[in-house]
Amino acid sequence: MNVAIEELGPCKKLVRFELEPKEVDAAFDETSKEFQRHAALPGFRPGKAPKDLVLKKYEKDIQDEVKRKLISDSYSKSIKEHKLEVVGYPDIEEIQFAKGQPFQFAATVETAPKFEMPEYRGLPAKRDLARVTEADIDKAILALQMQQAKFEKVDHAIAESDFAVINYSGRCEGKPISEWAPVARGLTEKKNFWLEVKQESFIPGFSPQLIGARPGDKRTVQVEFDKDFVTKEIAGKKGEFDVEIVEVKERHLPTPDNAFAKSYGAESVQELREGIRQDLQNELNNKQRTTIRNQIVEALLNRVSFELPESIVQAETRDVVYSIVSENQKRGVAMEVLDQQKESIYSAANAAARDRVRADFLFRKIADREGIRVQPEELSGRITALAQAYKMTPQAFYKELEKRNGVADISMQILREKVVDFLQENAKIEDVASASGES
Repeated sequence: MNVAIEELGPCKKLVRFELEPKEVDAAFDETSKEFQRHAALPGFRPGKAPKDLVLKKYEKDIQDEVKRKLISDSYSKSIKEHKLEVVGYPDIEEIQFAKGQPFQFAATVETAPKFEMPEYRGLPAKRDLARVTEADIDKAILALQMQQAKFEKVDHAIAESDFAVINYSGRCEGKPISEWAPVARGLTEKKNFWLEVKQESFIPGFSPQLIGARPGDKRTVQVEFDKDFVTKEIAGKKGEFDVEIVEVKERHLPTPDNAFAKSYGAESVQELREGIRQDLQNELNNKQRTTIRNQIVEALLNRVSFELPESIVQAETRDVVYSIVSENQKRGVAMEVLDQQKESIYSAANAAARDRVRADFLFRKIADREGIRVQPEELSGRITALAQAYKMTPQAFYKELEKRNGVADISMQILREKVVDFLQENAKIEDVASASGES
């Protein structure tokens, strides 16, 4: 077998194969005998049919099997001999194949990048020494009060902080807003829309123009859409809304007393505040840990640059795009709005994907050097936990993962975490005072 390797780029190679006629003929003979041993033809017991009848009936199947076996065996042997670290799947091109002739084919492959490992011990990071303050707890208590707020209909003119229930229809430069942006139907017209009367609610500057109006009154409200307004078609333009006041409501919050605390499972306000303090501190600790780990990975990435296999980057980009779209849909963003932003979403996803792929190549190298491994019990434990989250048995969940190579993905996820744990343990972390002045 002759093999020639041509460089197509930093992470791409064309591997040309040529097998001698005797190798091809030997594979044909071996495969033909295998078919003859198992062939079942009418009038003959299995394995007893004449060779010429078997070759005639299964000619194409034999050719396909010979081709598959020669490509598979020679490709695997060559990759191993030439120490090519192939990622993804090869693109095979058949050039010449026939019995009694040389078999020529080519495989376009992507390979792992070659790079000098940077120093990965002592990576710098800063740790914010922020602590939960009484003001943080007060803010959380207020959020709980908001959950139990009651709204009382009142018969007075709208004042700041009231809630106005309104009907409205909107125009931009004389045309309904939906003619500018068909997806912006909610801006064009709404009935019984609740609006808190403060400067930034809904469209900035909209609600203050309702102050002084009473139920039944009608007003025309003038606004100017911000240059960064989410609906790009009307960003920077002026709008006009016909508004009818349906009702005016005042919000009443419950008193934060012991009875209020008991509604959230605490025996007293003090106990509620201590529970909130612990929850907020846990959130702060998790945020601090995530921030430190992100800084460490960023510092590592900044120390080395190398080309990446494009197929891996594109696959990761698709995953990131899917995550971005899913998260936005959960937040209620319409698919039409996301479609308008597809170019910026793709650009952001591609940049994030490149960082992830680059980090993974670095993490694998670090894991090899430091002897970091994913143990079988760690993998099975993670799969069991995920199965429980999806309300599946571990066995059924494992089978689903196998269908899409998901077991390897989960193993890599665990390896990432273990490598970043190692980097954090060996990082140079500097404690800094909180920007808020709390410590």
